[in-house]
Amino acid sequence: MPGRHFLFVPGPTNVPDRVQRAMVVAMEDHRSSKFPDLTLPLFQDLKKVFKSTDGQVFIFPSSGTGGWEAALTNTLSPGDKVVASRFGQFSHLWIDLAQRIGLDVQVLEEEWGTGVKPDKIEAILRADKEQKIKAVLCVQNETATGVTSDIGAVRKAMDAAGHNALLYVDGVSSIGSIDFRMDEWRVDLAVAGSQKGLMLPAGLGIVCASQRALAAYKTAQCKRVYFDFGDMIKANATGYFPYTPALPMLYGLREALKILFEEKLEHVFERHHVLASGVREAVKAWGLTPCAKGPEWYSDTVTAIVVPPGFNGADVIDAAFRRYNLSLGAGLSQVAGKVFRIGHLGDLNDLMVCGALAGAEMAMKDVGIDVTLGSGVGAAQAYFRSTIMAKEKKPTEQEAFGVLHPEGVVNA
Repeated sequence: MPGRHFLFVPGPTNVPDRVQRAMVVAMEDHRSSKFPDLTLPLFQDLKKVFKSTDGQVFIFPSSGTGGWEAALTNTLSPGDKVVASRFGQFSHLWIDLAQRIGLDVQVLEEEWGTGVKPDKIEAILRADKEQKIKAVLCVQNETATGVTSDIGAVRKAMDAAGHNALLYVDGVSSIGSIDFRMDEWRVDLAVAGSQKGLMLPAGLGIVCASQRALAAYKTAQCKRVYFDFGDMIKANATGYFPYTPALPMLYGLREALKILFEEKLEHVFERHHVLASGVREAVKAWGLTPCAKGPEWYSDTVTAIVVPPGFNGADVIDAAFRRYNLSLGAGLSQVAGKVFRIGHLGDLNDLMVCGALAGAEMAMKDVGIDVTLGSGVGAAQAYFRSTIMAKEKKPTEQEAFGVLHPEGVVNA
């Protein structure tokens, strides 16, 4: 099919042309004296993305699931008690992983479409007088349902309970797209994946560990080999890895980080919020609802859209793919067939999102869902235009303090 494929799943995301070009490199000796010139700045730049000054970053050749496993096995021991909220497929899978490596997981079942409830975590930690609970596991952004949880509120709840548990956060579909503050929220282990906001192919599981987490490593008894922090710490100190790294991915990561910093992270977060809000305006215009139960849960990286009774979201996805070269996300587990998902993260702009909305409208119409063609696109266009016009009306710093003059700025 001519033209570009429209990839609007919540990961993998579009890889910018600059990043693709950066990854086309000849293989080289990853033990050469020059190799640290590539790797050492990556560790420091990733800390800026996590918003951490004293954390330590690990780059594993894996997916985000490998980051989950690394975070848990390096800091906990078999039989340790942990608390985790389950409200979607990916929070479920992290819980499953924790159970399979021998942790004692207290699962907090939440309605799908909602997220982590800080008050519940506070109550459980307050009741744990002997401080047997070693960790709290939270998914910041649950892509199955399009839900974002408030990690800052979780930290406040833990502090209010006076508990010493470590805080673990899955930021796979949020870090690099949604605000994340490792140091401010005192997150101990944060996990990211290369194929989401970092705009790379899948293949890197990235973990940032606090000093408390590194201290916990010294006594953790879970078995690990490939994901061992100790091996990484020794090799990374001089810019190397304990095994062969994914070389082209590292070059791609360097370029992706340049792109993020050129735009500035705060602007990246703002752009994602605007794109997500435009999608939600479209959903409203279609007469449909997001899976997220309220605005407090809305995700800025993915919207899961509930299809009307009698329809199957998988049919919408199939029509979009076969007829319009558009990939939408499928409903998973409890919401399989009940939703389709529009991913709006990474290398995207307003017009790209409008194209995806147009394809989704056509696909819904094709399978018999009663939507008015152009309604969602029009609503999104109106929203995007309003945000652009509002920005253009804001005075620049120079205009606020003086008037522009051909020869410079003259005080007003």
